[in-house]
Amino acid sequence: MESLPEGCIASILSRTTPEDVCRLSLVSKTFCSAADSDTIWDRFLPSDFHSIVSLSPSLANASSKKALYLALSIHLVIIDDGKKSFQLDMKSGKKCYMLGARSFSIDVVYDERHWRWTTYPKSRFPEVAMLGIVRRLVFRGMINKICLSPNTQYGSYLVFRNIDALNVHKVPVLLAINTVGGDFITKMVSLDPDSLQGEEHDQFERLQGLSVRSDDWLEIEMGEFFNSGLEDEEVHMSVAVGYVFTHLIIEGIEIRPKKNN
Repeated sequence: MESLPEGCIASILSRTTPEDVCRLSLVSKTFCSAADSDTIWDRFLPSDFHSIVSLSPSLANASSKKALYLALSIHLVIIDDGKKSFQLDMKSGKKCYMLGARSFSIDVVYDERHWRWTTYPKSRFPEVAMLGIVRRLVFRGMINKICLSPNTQYGSYLVFRNIDALNVHKVPVLLAINTVGGDFITKMVSLDPDSLQGEEHDQFERLQGLSVRSDDWLEIEMGEFFNSGLEDEEVHMSVAVGYVFTHLIIEGIEIRPKKNN
């Protein structure tokens, strides 16, 4: 393949994945040069990247399409008046979104005894939801599949923090995700990382999928769904909390490709 023109090599590389291109760039100087081509990285960028770039002036100064791709995969872009964030998965180029708590509908009259909006220095968003004394509270988020990458299996993850939580280990939390005409997935969980160590709690699922993120928040998988790219339909996600919480912070719900995509 070394005898092929650089443009031809770039065309071939553009039919692989961003991760493959980075690996193949180590093959030779010719491959390395071809791997920087705008032809390749323009194909990996989402078709609506111009609208995303317009929301972040610093991205408009990217020196190349590769630089823009890397910027979108390394840095978050806050959109929708600070209610959502956008990012590319670095390995696949698939779209990732987080729906901030401010984008949720909440099934309760606002009362600071139950919950309140507050700033939190470790959040990507201007405001997060902090729960207080709660008997029942339901957060509902929604995203349209048309916003996401096609032919992709997505996972939905609740992102939160426990700050001096009171009785958090006793609190059942119902997570649900569904699409119109599709599967309705529910699971009952505990959001306390220590609640299932050393004892059984039949009313809770095992905390498979509960993990600490690279940004030091906790997350738990709510469910997954496939986006063919053909349907203009909404994915609905909800978090139903009962009993008592103190200082549980909800940052949002992240929608990102499953690792095997």
